[in-house]
Amino acid sequence: MERPPAARRRRTVQVALATAVAVLPMAAVLTIGAAAPLAPPLGACSGPDCPSSWGPPNNGDFPGRDATINVFTGGNYTVNGRAAEAEGKIVTLGNFTVDKSQGGGIFNAGVVGVGSRVVPPNGSDFMTVGGDVTMVAGNSLLIGGSDSKGQAFGNLRYAGTLSGTVTVDPTGQAIQDANAAAPYQSVLTQIEEVSACVGKATATGTVAVTSSEATFTGDGTSMKQVFNVPGNLASPTGGQIGLVFANIPAGATVVVNMLSDAPVINTYTGTGLAGDPTTEMRSKLMWNFPASTSPQILGSAQFQGSVMAGNPASTTTIAMPGMNGRVYLAGNLIQTGNGGYELHSYPFDGDLPECEVTPSPTPTSPTASPTEPSPTATTTSATPTSPTPTTTSAAPTSATPTTPAPTTTSAVPTGPTTSPSSSSAAPTSHGPTSHGPTDHGPSSHGPTGHHPGPTNGGGGSLPSTGAGDTPVILGAAGAGLLALGGIAVLVARRRGRHS
Repeated sequence: MERPPAARRRRTVQVALATAVAVLPMAAVLTIGAAAPLAPPLGACSGPDCPSSWGPPNNGDFPGRDATINVFTGGNYTVNGRAAEAEGKIVTLGNFTVDKSQGGGIFNAGVVGVGSRVVPPNGSDFMTVGGDVTMVAGNSLLIGGSDSKGQAFGNLRYAGTLSGTVTVDPTGQAIQDANAAAPYQSVLTQIEEVSACVGKATATGTVAVTSSEATFTGDGTSMKQVFNVPGNLASPTGGQIGLVFANIPAGATVVVNMLSDAPVINTYTGTGLAGDPTTEMRSKLMWNFPASTSPQILGSAQFQGSVMAGNPASTTTIAMPGMNGRVYLAGNLIQTGNGGYELHSYPFDGDLPECEVTPSPTPTSPTASPTEPSPTATTTSATPTSPTPTTTSAAPTSATPTTPAPTTTSAVPTGPTTSPSSSSAAPTSHGPTSHGPTDHGPSSHGPTGHHPGPTNGGGGSLPSTGAGDTPVILGAAGAGLLALGGIAVLVARRRGRHS
C-alpha cells in the first residue's frame, strides 16, 4: 500500500536526519541535548539481576548483581590510612596501590563485609587497572567473597605489573592484559563532559552555611534541583557540620556543584537508614566537582549520594566511614581514614541538567566518514615474564591495540592451600565475619550505622571519623574536556558458576 503524503514526508525527514547524524563527528552527536541519566556503563544498575530495592549497609546475603561501574578513576587509585573496602565494579585507568600507613592489612574489592551487598556478576572483571597493581609490604588485596548461599567471584584485569600479595577467590583469575583499560578510555571523556556541563547549570535553590549547618533550600517545584556552592561545606575551622535539604520535591534530582578549587565537605550527616532524608534522595543526589583540583569529602557519616569530579588533573580525597553512591573521577582518588572506611555500591539514576554545549561543525566534505574516537593504547600485547601473577611484568614489545593477547593467570590455587608464589595472607572467601581487627574494629560496622550527632556522629556503631576536624590538604592542577555518551562498551565477560 502506498504511504500517504504526510507519512512519506515524515519518512523523508527521518532519513535526512539519520544521514546528517551519520556524517557528524561523534563529539558533535554526543553534545547535542546531552542530559538526563548517565549513559552505560555509568549510572543506574545494569544486568538481569539488579535488586528491586537497595537496603542500608548490611552484611546479609547478596540481594542482586550489578554490572555498572561503581568506582572509576581516570588517574591513580591509592588506598592508605586504614581504608578497608571498595564494593562493586572498579575501573582505574592508572595505577592501583594499597599502602596502608597504619599497620597494613587486607583491602577487599568487589565484595565487602558490610555494604549494599550488591556485587558484580560472577565471572566478570571485578577490578580493571590500566597500570600497575601494587601491594606495599604488609598489605594485601582480596577480590571476591561469599554469602550464606555461595561465592561471588570475578577477575582482576590489569595492564602493567602485579606485585605483592593478591588473592582472587576461585574461579576468578588475575589476567595480565596490556589493553585492559582501553575499552574505558571513552568513559573518562564522558565523565569530563558531564561534570563540566552539569557544573554550568543555573541554580534553582539557595545554600546557607553557618558554623554548624548547611541548609539547601529548593524552589519546591523543579524536578532538577541545582545548588551552587562557591566555598566549603564545613565549619570555619574546617570541622564537621550538618547538611539539611528543604523544599525538595519528591523524586527530584538534586545536584550540588562545588565550584571552588579545593572544596571541603566535612559532615556527620547520613545514616543510610529509611527515614533519613538523604537516604531517600540518595539515588538521585549528585555531588559534582567540575573543575576542582583537590576536593575532599571528610567526616563520620554514611555519606549519601554519588560523586563526580571532571578535572583529569585533580586528586579527590575520600575519608568517610561509608560512601554510599557512585564515585566517578576523571583524576586521582585517595581513599583513606583512621578506621575501616569503605566505598559502597549504590546506583545513580537521576536526570541530570541539560548541557548547553555548542556542537562541533559538520565535516566540509559530505562524503566524509563518521569520525568516532577510538581508545588509545600505548602498551599492548604484553606477556608476563612469569606465570605467577605476583611477579607479572608488563614489558610490551609491540603496539598492536587491534590484536590484544591477554594472558590469564590465577592469583590463588583452587584449593585451600596457597603456594609461596601466591603468598596470600587472606582466606579464599569472606562473609560477614571476614574482617579482622586491623581493618574493621568492633565499632566499624554497627547494625544501623547511625550518626546523628554533630560532635561524635551520635549513637549507633559506625566508625568514628578518621578525618577529625582538620581537613587533609592534597593538591593537583589541570583541566578537562568533553565527549559524552558513546559507550555501550562492557568488556566481554566469561560466565562462571553462579552463587
